[in-house]
Order: sequence, then structure tokens, then C-alpha cells
Amino acid sequence: MSEAEDVRWMRLALELAQRAAAEGEVPVGAVVVKDGVVIGEGWNRPIAAHDPTAHAEIQALRAAAQLLGNYRLVDTTLYVTLEPCAMCAGAMVHARVRRVVYGAADPRTGATGSVFNLLQAPQLNHQAEVCGGVLADECGALLRGFFQIRRK
Repeated sequence: MSEAEDVRWMRLALELAQRAAAEGEVPVGAVVVKDGVVIGEGWNRPIAAHDPTAHAEIQALRAAAQLLGNYRLVDTTLYVTLEPCAMCAGAMVHARVRRVVYGAADPRTGATGSVFNLLQAPQLNHQAEVCGGVLADECGALLRGFFQIRRK
């Protein structure tokens, strides 16, 4: 994928993150792309869904799997505004996502390089290409702004 394509899809993920924020959720959005077409999208919904697994990435993976009729998401790229956590990275390994592109790093729970690197662990049966920092400033600013408001 080209840098322009990465920016294009990350902008869509940012729109979904803003939807999460509007719903009172932590503003994270995710998009799954295959052959230049969006096949799944999601935004954080754990509060509304009463579901600790309802992260943006899980929502997008579920939508993509339903559309394809297959839990294997071979040759896909997942774009997400925040570095995935261990749960989401594990789901990406099981789904065989080829590439993961994220915006802001997560130094507390990031599992694609910040704390762990599950997507490239040689002990696992699948590794994904990882590209971090796409629109990182915008993604980080959205998160910081959300938490500043919440803390007031």
C-alpha cells in the first residue's frame, strides 16, 4: 500500500473514532480493507454494548468476517487510530490479517511494539506487517482531547 492509501483509510478510521467520542466512548476507530475496498469498520463500543471485547478493531474484524463469510481475513489490512491492545492483536493473529496500520502509539497497553509485539512474535503461527504513526498527531490529539474533557 502507498502512503497516500494509508492516510486515506486512516482518515476514515478517524471519522469512526469521532463517532465513538460522540457516543461517550474512548475515540478509537478501525477499518478493514481488502483489495482497496472497505470490508469492515468499527468504533469503540464497550460501554454501550456492556462488552469488554467491543473494541473498534474487534468490531471491524467481526464485520469483515461476516461480509466474507470466513473468519480468516487473509490479504487484508486493518487500520486503527490507536495501537492495538493484546486482545485485539491476538484476534488479528487468529484472523490472519496481513498488515496492521495504526495512528497513535499506546505506551501503556500497546501490543504491536510499545509494550509487547504480538503481531510479529516468532513463537506464534502468524505474523503481520506493522506500520505505526500514520496520522499519529491527529489520532493522539483526538484521544487527549477526549480525556481532558472527561477529567474535568
